[in-house]
Amino acid sequence: MADSASAPPKPSSSVKLVLLGEAAVGKSSLVLRFVNNDFQENKEPTIGAAFLTQKSHLPHRTIKFEIWDTAGQERFASLAPMYYRNAQSALVVYDLTKPTSLVKAKHWVAELQRQASPGIVIALVGNKLDLTNEDAAASREATSGDGADAVGEEVAEESGDARKISTKEGREYAEEEGLLFFETSAKTGVNVQEVFTAIANAIPETQMKGAKGPGATGAGTGQTALGSERVNLNQRAEGAKEGCAC
Repeated sequence: MADSASAPPKPSSSVKLVLLGEAAVGKSSLVLRFVNNDFQENKEPTIGAAFLTQKSHLPHRTIKFEIWDTAGQERFASLAPMYYRNAQSALVVYDLTKPTSLVKAKHWVAELQRQASPGIVIALVGNKLDLTNEDAAASREATSGDGADAVGEEVAEESGDARKISTKEGREYAEEEGLLFFETSAKTGVNVQEVFTAIANAIPETQMKGAKGPGATGAGTGQTALGSERVNLNQRAEGAKEGCAC
């Protein structure tokens, strides 16, 4: 009891994370599930970017994710470097039911590899697993790490569901590019926590630092968001809507 009470607190570090992907693949919904364990069926599209924070508690350290959720609409694409600059990690998200979204995801991966910080940890995430007919347990087994097998893919092929991108296709591309790979459902929560935990474990301690601003470490922008509070930037596009982001 005494040893437990006198144990030093676990070290805490900040990690800047950016979400990239086509509009309506579910980036904001993934963040909302991670931060608040919530899901909104008809979510408004992000305008510019939104900033949220959440902690991930590992056995030996606590990681505070400072999350920049970027808009997927093409007119905001030129703003992306402002958000992924100096990021230690990125989620590149695609929609399992929409093949063009994987094409866009590959574009973002290539851009991050060319222009983002060396050593950035990138997770490729196929979202909307709930729109397939796969058993949740099988999907967890098939997509929860480097040693995953092809269970999810095999079930999908037999089910006649809405899946258009196989687990094999996503995983093989991720392996070629050295990415983490998960298939998730923001709606049901499958694998969402696991994505962020895997990223937290993959980032070397030497890369941990404060990263509060969109494109700088250390210095903040004066805009913060805790829990579900969101900061929407670039309001010149206010009122624009482009499909559901759920």
